Amino acid sequence: MRRLLQSLLLKLTGLGLLRITLFSDTYLRYVKPGLRPVLIASGVVLLLLGIVAAFSRTGSGGHAPDAHGGPASGGPDGHASDAHDRHTDGAHEAHAHDGHAGHDGHDHSATPKIAWLLVLPALSLLLFAPPALGAYTAARSGAEPVAVQKKGFEPLPATSPLPLTLTEFTKRVQQDRSRAIQGRTVRLTGFVTPDATGEGWYLTRIIFSCCAADSQTVKIHVYGSGSAEPPAADTWLAVTGTWHPAGTLGTTSAPAALDARLTTPIAQPINAFTDDLPITPG
Repeated sequence: MRRLLQSLLLKLTGLGLLRITLFSDTYLRYVKPGLRPVLIASGVVLLLLGIVAAFSRTGSGGHAPDAHGGPASGGPDGHASDAHDRHTDGAHEAHAHDGHAGHDGHDHSATPKIAWLLVLPALSLLLFAPPALGAYTAARSGAEPVAVQKKGFEPLPATSPLPLTLTEFTKRVQQDRSRAIQGRTVRLTGFVTPDATGEGWYLTRIIFSCCAADSQTVKIHVYGSGSAEPPAADTWLAVTGTWHPAGTLGTTSAPAALDARLTTPIAQPINAFTDDLPITPG
């Protein structure tokens, strides 16, 4: 039974990995795109191991009729008989030792019932993949400070509205001493995270360094939304607006905040867990 469970878990996990990598882009909820080949290879290996384990169990399920001796055992009858006697004596001694075997009610080859609970996460990967990180996670994690721009800032293009990532916008607000962002209309994209204080909301991106376990959060505080109510959590938006004046622009006292003039719902980008300009499906 234990080998049966091992085979089942290996096959379910392998099939689950192949489903989310070969037949959909669901894997992007958990890891960076570059890890797709590794996941596919892992799924194939797990599936093959599960199949091998199943056949191994089938092949070792019985004993040969001549296992205890006789002419078919390939040795002289006397030797086979001696081996059988030794085996029988040993079996009786083991049975008699402390009265353990056959009396304590334990079957050490049986699979613990709790082990079957491991089937549930394997099935979830196969049938209904866990949801992606979103507003719930972002609301409980602080925004990571952006890296210091060591080189000088390039002049901003004349495009209006100017598409920027959340990180680029934050750097321009807090590190660009030329204050080039002042008065410029920008276009930022991300998903909505509610502000617990009720003063606006956050435009958010969650960034994977490798996978969901090492994710970091970038937030821009947004004031206004073009409607009486703030947008719903986890809604993906393109937000057009200007920097919300506060503190001293070009220093860390200036908040990464935006006065929204226009909010446009968009589909979740393919590269949702990066802070790059969005790549939309289709």
